[in-house]
Amino acid sequence: MTGARVKQVCVGLPAPLSYRGSTVPSGFVKTPVNWPLWLGEEGLDGDGQADRRYHGGPDKAVCVYPSEHYPFWSGRLIRPLGPAAFGENFTTAGLTETNVCIGDIVKVGGAVVEVSQPRQPCFKLAARHDEPRLTLWVQESGLTGWYFRVLRPGAVRAGSRMSLVTRPPEAVSVQEANRVMHVDKQDQAGIQRLLAQDALSTSWRATLEKRLARHLEDTAARLTGVHDPV
Repeated sequence: MTGARVKQVCVGLPAPLSYRGSTVPSGFVKTPVNWPLWLGEEGLDGDGQADRRYHGGPDKAVCVYPSEHYPFWSGRLIRPLGPAAFGENFTTAGLTETNVCIGDIVKVGGAVVEVSQPRQPCFKLAARHDEPRLTLWVQESGLTGWYFRVLRPGAVRAGSRMSLVTRPPEAVSVQEANRVMHVDKQDQAGIQRLLAQDALSTSWRATLEKRLARHLEDTAARLTGVHDPV
C-alpha cells in the first residue's frame, strides 16, 4: 500500500433518487468535503443510508472505490463521471481489488479500519447513472470496490495516507472473493478459503455457508444415488 491515499472523502444523507419514472429513498448521492470528518463504527459524520437492511452498519461503515476505475467506466458509459460516482465514501488512489485483501487492517488518517467484504452494487447504482445494465456490468467486471469496518475511530480527510498495518495469513484478495461469490459459484475449496477469513462480513458469511451446505447436500445425494441398488 505504499503511496496509497484517500483522494476524496464524500458523504450524503438519504434523499429521493429517480428510478423508473418515480423515486426511491437513497443515500447514494454524496458530496466531497475538504475538512476533517469523524469516522466512527457506524460510518462518517454527515453520512447516511436509506435502507439499513442492505447498507451501512458496522460491517459496511465505509464504502470504498478506486479512482483507477473511473476512466474505464467513463468510457463504458460514454460520459464524464462526477465525484463519488459509485456512491462511495472514500475514493482512493493506489489500491484496487487485486492488492486489497479481506481482513487487511489499514491505518487511514487517525482511524484504523479493516476490509470486511467486496461491495455488492444494487439497483440504485443503475438508477443513479440511468443505465439499467450498470449493476451487472460492475459485478461481472469485478471492479466493485469494497467495505471497511472501523476498528478504531478517528478523523479522516481528503489526502489522508493509507498504510497497511497487518494482513492475515492465507489472505484472500477482494478480486478472488468476487470470483468465488459471482463467477465460480461451485468452487467449494474457494468458498472454504473465504469462510476461513475471520474478518469476512456476517452477510457474506451467511450466503457462502448456505451455498456450501447445498453443495455438500447435493454431493451426498449424488453419491447415494450412485450406490443405490437398481
